[in-house]
Amino acid sequence: MAHAGLHDPALVGLSVAIAMLAAFVALDLADRMKAAAGWARRAWLMAAALVLGGGVWSMHFVAMLAFRLPGIEITYDLGLTLLSLAVPVAVTALGLSIAKGPGSEGGDGTRPRTARIALAGLVTGLGIVSMHYTGMAAMHLPGALRYDPAWVAASVVVAVVAATAAIRLALAESGVGLRVAAAGVMGLAIAGMHFSGMQGLTVAHHAAALPDTAAAGFGQARLAVGVTAVTVLVLVLALSAAAIDRRFSQNAAREAAALRASEERYRLLLESVTDYAIFMLDRDGMVANWNAGARRIKGYEAEEIVGAHFSCFYTEEERAQGVPARALATALAAGKFEAEGWRLRRDGTRFWASVVVDPIRDGDGAHVGFAKVTRDITERRRAQEALAQAQGALAQAQKMEAVGQLTGGVAHDFNNLLMAVLGSLELMRKRLPDDPRLLRLLDNAVQGAERGAALTQRMLAFARRQELRPEPVDLARLVRGMADLLQRSIGPEIRIETRFPLRLPPALVDAHQLELALLNLVVNARDAMEEGGTVTIAGRLGEPEETGREGTGPDAPGAMLCLSVADTGTGMDEAVLARAQEPFFTTKGVGKGTGLGLSMVHGLAAQSHGRLALRSRPGAGTTAEIWLPAAAQAVAEPSPRSAAGPRVPPSQTLLPSQVVLVVDDDPLVLENSAAMLEDLGHRVIEARSGREALALMRRARTLDLVLTDHAMPEMTGVELAARILAERPGLKVILATGYADLGSGEGAQLPRLAKPYDQVALARMIQTVVRGAGPGDDTVVPFPRSA
Repeated sequence: MAHAGLHDPALVGLSVAIAMLAAFVALDLADRMKAAAGWARRAWLMAAALVLGGGVWSMHFVAMLAFRLPGIEITYDLGLTLLSLAVPVAVTALGLSIAKGPGSEGGDGTRPRTARIALAGLVTGLGIVSMHYTGMAAMHLPGALRYDPAWVAASVVVAVVAATAAIRLALAESGVGLRVAAAGVMGLAIAGMHFSGMQGLTVAHHAAALPDTAAAGFGQARLAVGVTAVTVLVLVLALSAAAIDRRFSQNAAREAAALRASEERYRLLLESVTDYAIFMLDRDGMVANWNAGARRIKGYEAEEIVGAHFSCFYTEEERAQGVPARALATALAAGKFEAEGWRLRRDGTRFWASVVVDPIRDGDGAHVGFAKVTRDITERRRAQEALAQAQGALAQAQKMEAVGQLTGGVAHDFNNLLMAVLGSLELMRKRLPDDPRLLRLLDNAVQGAERGAALTQRMLAFARRQELRPEPVDLARLVRGMADLLQRSIGPEIRIETRFPLRLPPALVDAHQLELALLNLVVNARDAMEEGGTVTIAGRLGEPEETGREGTGPDAPGAMLCLSVADTGTGMDEAVLARAQEPFFTTKGVGKGTGLGLSMVHGLAAQSHGRLALRSRPGAGTTAEIWLPAAAQAVAEPSPRSAAGPRVPPSQTLLPSQVVLVVDDDPLVLENSAAMLEDLGHRVIEARSGREALALMRRARTLDLVLTDHAMPEMTGVELAARILAERPGLKVILATGYADLGSGEGAQLPRLAKPYDQVALARMIQTVVRGAGPGDDTVVPFPRSA
């Protein structure tokens, strides 16, 4: 008797639900498999296979529990039942392995190939069918099972299609919504496979005794409990594992994203830095990366330098000395290497670099490479060198200023001594008998004193304290007027050439001091040409930018005149040239030079708002250039001061005797001046200070003239003159001074007599003042202008 059997609707629904839930969990596990790699990927593959295969098996037996044959008790064979559980798990794992095996990606490397998915679906589907019919074979009942071939074929097709869809969905990218929908479709497909197979089942019942299966089988109730427990346990564990792994994966993904963002920010930071070359080296010193600053400073593109050894940045000398290797060794041993030195760019040019090398270690402390930071500090080094030079120049200027102060003070005191000597010698000449031998000795003493006066003028010129009377001077006319004196000074072995343009504006300078300066330069040129040669004196017009002069006054004209003296002598090296203008420095032998010649010229040029420039090379001669401001007015006639005047005092019959108050803090000068005035026929009142002079002036009934020194303690000559003129406005005052130590406008209305002066100069000044010449007139000593 044949039976088709009945199905419990509740259990049928439960089997479908189990199929859907198992499908959802399997898809979820497959998603974890895609996010893993290595052994974790294989573990998730096995978990997905266990869940999907076990879920199919669970659905199958829950559906079998829903099958009823009226009046017939059904039991199951334990061995075949366990075999039916192992089959779907194994074939599902095999199918997933086939789908994700080597060569499974498509042409774009992201999607599995369709052929592999189809093969995996076929293997898995046939395995599921085998599971179904193995489970059916485990049934023990009093009857024979018959299957309709058409429904068997239909179940195979449904199983293959369901398995293919399951593997496809398991390997595809899917969200939660798509996964739920796919799980529903897969659950229905798996259930459809089972019930398609059951639809073609018929049972031929017979009355034969049932076989004794009590020891080998178990009832439907026990099977339902076991299958349900296993299914729930497997699904719960699988979902929990997937949820935990997803949480860890999300945390890891966030950390990875944060790390990538940090690395990207770090990369952008390094790429944005252009003032520093920042790059890494491997343990052997090979360049591993390159930033924009390195590209700007060193000139290499990344593809040109990455992989090259960093020693290519060092000079050939440092590479030969092993400096690059020592830098890495020092950084590794000491933790850091810092240095400054010359480095090379790609084009071979050099720059001064500040270099820092730090070792790089991984989390375990193993050395993996070096970080190298290089900065171009060439400009800073140049600024430091310029600062050092400026500080040296300042120290030299301060030293020269101190020497100048000392020299000016010494020259002032020396002037007073020379006045006493020269004045006394002149008076002695008048009183000595006409003895040729005595007169010759007297002339020698006078010449020595005059040479001392010339030396004093040089010292004052160096100290910039000499009294100057700048006036328009035709340089060409001045040189022509000195031609004979210059030629006699240097001898016949040396030839003098002059080169002046036809039209050259006059220079604003003291003519007498310029003559002394020119004579000094020509004599220096002679000393540099022991075997003879040529001295070229030239003049030209230049602009301030061409001269580069220092110390130009605020009222100096824009154009500058250059008076140059060039020789063909031995020349000077850089060391001697740097010191040539220093006071008391000389390359001549002992006793052959004072070392003040160039210092005097330098002082004159600076005090005239110009400068002295020297150019020289060994064996190529020397050129000295005096740069002077151009005068705005026409050239005046040569000053009578530039030629020596008569040394005999003018006739006193034209000037009545005067009562003169002489004021000087130096007793020698005071006595000498008084003696010269008395010799000229004047009456003299002597005072050794300003206060004493004021007291004598107030007591004197008759007083025509005051001759006062300027540099006196407590009260200067200018201050004394102001007090005298305030009390006796009509009284004439002559200010005697040895150098230009007066402030701006100080004593400008007073006639000034330059020290050291002789009796001739004194007589002329008194004549000028008494006869009412304009204020500010002065006179100078007409001493011979010796070198």
